[in-house]
Amino acid sequence: MWCRGVLRTVRRSSSQAGILLDVDGVLLRGGDVLPAARRAFRKLLDPNDNFLFPVVFVTNAGSCQRRDKAQQLSRLLDVQIVPEQVVLSHSPLQAMKTFHDKCVLVSGQGPVTHIARDLGFQNVVTMEQLSEHHPLLDMVEHNRKRSPSLPQIQAIILFGEPVRWETSLQLLIDVLLTNGRPGCMYDSHLSTQLPVLACNMDLVWMAEAPSPRFGHGMFLLCLEAAFRKLTGRELRYEAMLGKPSLMTYQYAEQLLQRQNHDHKISTVYAVGDNLMTDIYGANRYNQYLAQQHAAMTPPAKMAAQGPGSHVMVAEETPSAAQCRSILVCTGVYNPDSPMPSDQNALTETLVMEPDLLQPSHVVEDVEAAVDLMLQRESVVTSDLHDST
Repeated sequence: MWCRGVLRTVRRSSSQAGILLDVDGVLLRGGDVLPAARRAFRKLLDPNDNFLFPVVFVTNAGSCQRRDKAQQLSRLLDVQIVPEQVVLSHSPLQAMKTFHDKCVLVSGQGPVTHIARDLGFQNVVTMEQLSEHHPLLDMVEHNRKRSPSLPQIQAIILFGEPVRWETSLQLLIDVLLTNGRPGCMYDSHLSTQLPVLACNMDLVWMAEAPSPRFGHGMFLLCLEAAFRKLTGRELRYEAMLGKPSLMTYQYAEQLLQRQNHDHKISTVYAVGDNLMTDIYGANRYNQYLAQQHAAMTPPAKMAAQGPGSHVMVAEETPSAAQCRSILVCTGVYNPDSPMPSDQNALTETLVMEPDLLQPSHVVEDVEAAVDLMLQRESVVTSDLHDST
């Protein structure tokens, strides 16, 4: 039985690999563990339950905090996992300190106030508070009483898809078209738009149902369509976080390096089930790594992905030389149902490069992905031993 709360990773002197694992559709289907996941982890652990390689779980889930996700994965997989091994879609928001003192409206499921405050945001307003303060705005819930006054909204954070889409869409449009004063009349000719920070761009995700379910990316498409219809303009994002954003992969690689006691990791293996987030994000990061190493200069401070983004975070030099994408067939991706070309966009403002949708490897499940990685690393190890 493993011991909780202490991360123990074995750093193999002859190996320089790290693993990024998606969760839904790769390890889990809803609350059920995929059988291949249990077999894969038996191969990733030594007899003392230490990981053979640095491992980070990168999920676009955002309705909980890192410690809660770590506890859930530990319980379901029967493997010691600590918060420092988890990247949620909103985790990089910790680095966006310029927004931490602003009054932010948060949307999503779960303990959104606690999540926002844990990330560093000090002045948080929820959709429920906004609706209570402006009861005439919500035409779905008619029994609300007016709450104490709220400050002007200065930014919007979209953690994930809400429970009640119609209420959230209405209130978000109210805030956007009044520059943070939803009690006022619309001004569709505003010269500036409130900053919008969106986490999780998954159009669909895989749960227990036989077919994929709508994700936060689908909600964003609805919000974009409503905004465009009312204003004639495109909704602009100050930042887009979660896979496939570069910032999420950079953040995840930093966690791999820390597990590896700051020793160099040359190859990152990213395992996922979604072409448009997992594979595209890993390939885009691989492209970024190649550009940085070709230039042989420290990278500029990383900006969160988003058209016109001005959000800058701490400068970090990537260690890895490459990021290899591995697609599994146990989740969203179905080899018998090719993705139509007109779906090559996560949102109206983020059109994808088709070449980056091609995985480095396609395997049956996460066990096969681990087998592939172990095989590739053993070849490298043998070559190194033979040359000495």
